[in-house]
Amino acid sequence: MPAVFTDSPVARRRKKHWKDDALLARLGYKSQFRREFSLLETIAFAFSIMGISSAVSTSFYFPLVAGGHAGMIFGWLIPCFFVLCIACCLAELTSSMPTSAGLYYFSAKLAPEKYSALASWITGWANITGQIALVCSIDFTCAQMITTAINVGTDGNVIFSSGQTFGLMIAIIISHGICCSAATKIVARLTFYYATIYIGATIAAIAALLVASRGNSVSTADAFTLLENNTGWKNDGWAFLLAFTAPMWCLTGYDAAAHISEETAGAARSAPIAIMTAVIFTEVFGWLFLISASYATTSVDDLLSSELPLPMGQLFLNALGKKGMLAIWCLLISIQWVNGISQGVDASRVVFAFARDNALPGSRWWKQINPYTQTPVNAVWLVMACTVVLGLFGFSNAALSSLAGATVVGIYTSYGIPIFLRITSGRGKLKPGPFSLGEYYMPIGIISVVWIAFVEVLLLFPYTEAPAPIDMNYAIVLVAAVLLFASGSWVLSARKWFTGPVPNVERDDSDLNVTEVEVGKDEKL
Repeated sequence: MPAVFTDSPVARRRKKHWKDDALLARLGYKSQFRREFSLLETIAFAFSIMGISSAVSTSFYFPLVAGGHAGMIFGWLIPCFFVLCIACCLAELTSSMPTSAGLYYFSAKLAPEKYSALASWITGWANITGQIALVCSIDFTCAQMITTAINVGTDGNVIFSSGQTFGLMIAIIISHGICCSAATKIVARLTFYYATIYIGATIAAIAALLVASRGNSVSTADAFTLLENNTGWKNDGWAFLLAFTAPMWCLTGYDAAAHISEETAGAARSAPIAIMTAVIFTEVFGWLFLISASYATTSVDDLLSSELPLPMGQLFLNALGKKGMLAIWCLLISIQWVNGISQGVDASRVVFAFARDNALPGSRWWKQINPYTQTPVNAVWLVMACTVVLGLFGFSNAALSSLAGATVVGIYTSYGIPIFLRITSGRGKLKPGPFSLGEYYMPIGIISVVWIAFVEVLLLFPYTEAPAPIDMNYAIVLVAAVLLFASGSWVLSARKWFTGPVPNVERDDSDLNVTEVEVGKDEKL
């Protein structure tokens, strides 16, 4: 029977977004969020998580040490092609199944029925691991950016210890928890208006480096081709590959458009457009930024030997002087801070969705929607608490590489599983949405899966052949811990009760006429 609407404010809102809610009901879920994200706001949200200028600045160490000038230029450019293929695959899946559950829902629907729950379980835990690690790495580097500014502003008289940086990080996390708990409308407007600052700051940084380094820059040949291996690996080719860490860390989180799809108007169309637009813009502007940085870098060794926490800070200081550096750097800090809000929202929606399907310990708490803000506030603070724990990696000199590696491995594993299932068992299962790859889904999917497998192995390696404990890449420890927990809990318990996505509406798949029915209380873990 057709949906019936009363004249209440909630009913009027539901009528406005009836087709979105009807499609969501087809997927098995009743609408619980306000659809406050427009197309432009969804693009801005996905765009903000990657951050361009701030992300490139905080990850500048990787291409600098792994390849020098060549690492900056081609260490960014090469992965961009493969990431774009992955983004195409995710955009197609999101267009077909726009739900906050996102990746683990895709896996459940595309896997053979016998393995549907297992595929969903593994994908969900991998995604949550990557999402929380990304929140931590963003907040950790935001703290590093602030300490860099303080160091420069005090002429080196104030240098933060690891413990003080960790304390600053906790303060940033708390501020993000408060902002992420706000209503969807507030977050949508904030990320939308701040997108202009992202773009403006990136253009300003590019122009500043090019203009300031005029007459004191390297040649074009050196800027694009000079390879300098400052890793502990003897093989230059292998060292160069480690430069891929930077773009793979920067170009993550664009699945955020899928995770806020239940808060997006016209999600089947808006979410895939947001994914593709955000990735393309970030790849182009990020490459231009690194080209300007390569020209301005007259000595890789000097930047690597700087006492500042982040080498990009030293590059700006060399090129622009103290006042110019601080002016640009403060803009980049604000961008990184807003990035943390966007990623915190993204991670909380993943936690909420997984808990909604009773997949997390204490799910009954994490799937609650705050009646005032209409957002999963409990899930937000669970993410922030886990971020604080992961922040303990900051006491290691290899903290950033460990967090970056764990982020990429977790998130891209969750990308790779549904894409792999799409080109194998799910070939005939997908009902295409407005965005479809058509017959090209197979070659693009194969390229994506092969690249993900390659880069995940690559990023688990340390930056030296014989690392000391303090130089280890501890990403493998974090990833292995979560993998052991997920697989162990599956064997011992979850396989008996986790069935994958749990519908909470009755659906009539014959058309868009949907009658919502409240089911009984969700099963407690």
